[in-house]
Amino acid sequence: MARRPRAPSSSSSLSSATAPHSDPRATMATAPPRILLCGDVLGCLNHLFKRVQSVNKSTGPFDALLCVGQFFPDSADGLDEVADYIEGRSAVPIPTYFTGDYGVGAVRFLSAASKLPSNRGFKTDGLEVCPNLFWLKGSGKFSLHGLTVVYLSGRQSSGADESGIYSEDDVGALRALAEEQGIVDLFLTYPGVSCGADTSNTPPVVADPSGCDPLVSELAAEIKPRYHIAGTKGVFYAREPYTNNESLHVTRFLGLAAVGNKDKQKFIHAISPTPASMMLSTEIRARPPNTTMSPYLLGEKVSHTRETTKRPSDSDTQYWRYDTTQKRQRQGESDSGRLCFKFTSTGSCSRGGKCHFRHDEEAREQYMRNVCFDFLNKGKCERGPDCKFGHSLAESGASFPQNERTQSGRGRTERSCWFCLSSPNVESHLVLSIGESYYCALAKGPLVPNHVLLVPVDHCPNTLTMPLDTETELEKYKSALNIYFKNQAKAVVFFELIFPQSPHANLQAIPIPLSKASNVKRIFNLASKKLGFEFATLNPGLTLDARPRFS
Repeated sequence: MARRPRAPSSSSSLSSATAPHSDPRATMATAPPRILLCGDVLGCLNHLFKRVQSVNKSTGPFDALLCVGQFFPDSADGLDEVADYIEGRSAVPIPTYFTGDYGVGAVRFLSAASKLPSNRGFKTDGLEVCPNLFWLKGSGKFSLHGLTVVYLSGRQSSGADESGIYSEDDVGALRALAEEQGIVDLFLTYPGVSCGADTSNTPPVVADPSGCDPLVSELAAEIKPRYHIAGTKGVFYAREPYTNNESLHVTRFLGLAAVGNKDKQKFIHAISPTPASMMLSTEIRARPPNTTMSPYLLGEKVSHTRETTKRPSDSDTQYWRYDTTQKRQRQGESDSGRLCFKFTSTGSCSRGGKCHFRHDEEAREQYMRNVCFDFLNKGKCERGPDCKFGHSLAESGASFPQNERTQSGRGRTERSCWFCLSSPNVESHLVLSIGESYYCALAKGPLVPNHVLLVPVDHCPNTLTMPLDTETELEKYKSALNIYFKNQAKAVVFFELIFPQSPHANLQAIPIPLSKASNVKRIFNLASKKLGFEFATLNPGLTLDARPRFS
């Protein structure tokens, strides 16, 4: 869902629509993406980008740069160098993504980036800090040139410096993502793993368990990525491929050194993997001769006596919408009574008895009275005045107004509407992704395979009546679909029917063969001529606030 030369997805967002890896494809629409990987930057952006430009000139072009570890400097000495790029005096040469929100200047620059209008809402594909520079915040999943990328941004709590640590919600979201179908191509973390260095060529500094994170080891074992990229204590380390429990593909672990390290260890590495969604099943199953068994002992889960620190959620954090706010229940562990959002909002859950979250009728009744879900689930809501719902339990027969929008007739309409998430009639099993203002769902009666709908979360007659500040999220969804279908050699036709007494708005997205895309406009015009009307073409350069609006 991007406005720049890259592909997003949100949790992430379109994971359920990803083509299964077993689908054979004779040829790829495009060449495999070319990705550069980098270790701790430590604010040395001039050194890094000089090297990137050199590599790009000699063996490029490359599509993106992924940086793991500490991006910002250790001292104020390197702050001017970082400021030059973020404030526009120097240019970032290629789309660059980084993890970690710690180091000198991190709070200052990232807080400012978080407040930009373009970074509002639920985003897992990176917050734009400056042109071509994106911060991967918390944890998430997105698509990058067809590659499925999952990340944990942050480090383990040490009890001393609590800046830049990952939270319980960050980990819980990844555990939920691990249960989704499809293969993860890249997994980005900062900490090294605690038991992944077990072969004869392991550098002693990597084999040393100090500074490793057992929780990252667990996540790597559950997510089963094709590539796991992390920092490894200042050295470059490429482990032999290893097998994964209950999966056919292998994983390659890559550890990268810090930029400009004095030992001349390799800090930048290039890969060009074919996305798993584009590979034949025989290619997925291939095992190099030096493949080893998995270094992770899944039968001996590490017991975490420490608690992952709960850092305050920002108003744009929406993992609760995905039932992923908490660590999933495993081996009889309690899920702390967290509520299932699908059941609470719709009255049903496709997972039934297998759901790891609580199905509570009383909580659902409170939710239907417009009580805030976060308040019901966590006992508090961090959205503040931006929240449209009540923050105390409503008495029987009473309900909270939603910013004066929930009149009795409107409430009845929403409860009977097929598209309102709070309606008992909603087909929740078709929902692929829920954002801040829109959600994406499979069509109940599809015209073609992978026919999807983009639907406003709020009950409204058409997308042109939605507030202007929601347009950005809609454009990101459309961009994500364009990128997803382009990887399948298809284009997308978006259309919406608007008429008096329109029910809940839904923007249709129909994939068509890329070879026929150039004929779409002509066919539409021919059909309209037969029916006695003409299409009016809007200037594609119109700004969002200059487009026609309907009230």
